Amino acid sequence: MNKNYIIRPEMQQDFRTVENLCRESFWNVYQPGCTEHYVLHHLRNHPDFIPELDFVMQVDDVIMGQIVFCRAEILSDDGRHIPILTFGPIGIAPEFKRKGYGLTLLNYALHEARKMGFGAVCMEGNIDFYGKAGFVLASSKGIHYHGEDRSDPVPYFLCLELQEGYFEGIEGVYHTPKPYFIAQENPQDFENFDKGFPPKEKLRLPGQIF
Repeated sequence: MNKNYIIRPEMQQDFRTVENLCRESFWNVYQPGCTEHYVLHHLRNHPDFIPELDFVMQVDDVIMGQIVFCRAEILSDDGRHIPILTFGPIGIAPEFKRKGYGLTLLNYALHEARKMGFGAVCMEGNIDFYGKAGFVLASSKGIHYHGEDRSDPVPYFLCLELQEGYFEGIEGVYHTPKPYFIAQENPQDFENFDKGFPPKEKLRLPGQIF
């Protein structure tokens, strides 16, 4: 990993570059094409978006990584709404992947979230990667994924306590925030938005989940 990197807040003049980076990072990974750049485009204007946790990563003045956070909540079995964070998209340019940049960017952002006083983070992801940042199966903390049986550990649903013991005495359910479904809710607008980027071939590949 090149040590000459910087992590800084995203600025408005970065938006299109970062959206294209996000598109390049996710293209054909989880589905033919991707929608993450469209989610990012709309998420910045959502009231639950956290501008103070919107970061880009640069190497030699080239933006090659990005991460954003959004407020979320756990609906506790006792009726409480427990405030937490979720994050994503987190994207690294394809030529910089698997070199440690993603974990470095994530750890930096989590450190900043902890300093701001946020209590915990829940997200959907691969434990093999996110476990390196301290994430565990959310079910092990009594936090369950919406629509899944509570007896199912749900290996892709993860959490991290930013404040030790934050989930102590809590059992409840997490729902993915609505902004992350914007492409499914507005398919024509998404298609029009994506046409504004360089043409890329959508491929059905092994391992895709959608």
